Amino acid sequence: MIKVLMIEDDLELAQIITDYLASFDIEVTNTDSPYNGLSMLSVDKDYKLLILDLTLPEIDGLELIPKIREKSEIPIIISSARDDILDKVMGLERGADDYLPKPYNPRELQARIKTILKRVDTNTETKNEVKATNSVFEIKEDDMQINFKNNALTLTLAEYDILKLLIQRNGGVVSREDFIYASDHIEDDSSLKNIDVIISRIRTKLAKLDDTQTYIKSVRGIGYKLI
Repeated sequence: MIKVLMIEDDLELAQIITDYLASFDIEVTNTDSPYNGLSMLSVDKDYKLLILDLTLPEIDGLELIPKIREKSEIPIIISSARDDILDKVMGLERGADDYLPKPYNPRELQARIKTILKRVDTNTETKNEVKATNSVFEIKEDDMQINFKNNALTLTLAEYDILKLLIQRNGGVVSREDFIYASDHIEDDSSLKNIDVIISRIRTKLAKLDDTQTYIKSVRGIGYKLI
């Protein structure tokens, strides 16, 4: 489940967004207080993204963004009924990642969340790439190929995406939801069970080359990691 924080004083809209995104395994926690939102970001580091209204009590959203940036690099999507181009420019210049004018279809919001989180994951993966190539795995991005102990694996596109993410996380746990978000070849509405099936297929292919150990370990209730 992807955790998202929302700072929105329209509680009816917040509930609609929360209910809709839940169907995409996105857990939204809303607060109508900007300062409470700042505190929540400091306490809970598991939030992956922030949806921020601009017209808020206590402090304007544009003034809040620099305060957020002092504490966190969390991706920010501005969600606002204000259509002045200056608001959009100032929001982006102050550190927001996207600006979605109200009213909007929640499906568009979900798509933008997915795009931003995928970009963040890619940046993280790039930082881990050097370590990844030092293991028994080698990723050849240009060829979309992964070698295992100097043997080229024959993978489907979804298998490639999943194994690549596991390698680039370098032993870190990857949730089933992260696999879906990181891959262009797994449908958004795929069940989490499908991820288990794909992992099983990858394990089988690895075992044909080395059956002395299991390279992909299940992490109960979360996902998988490479060992």
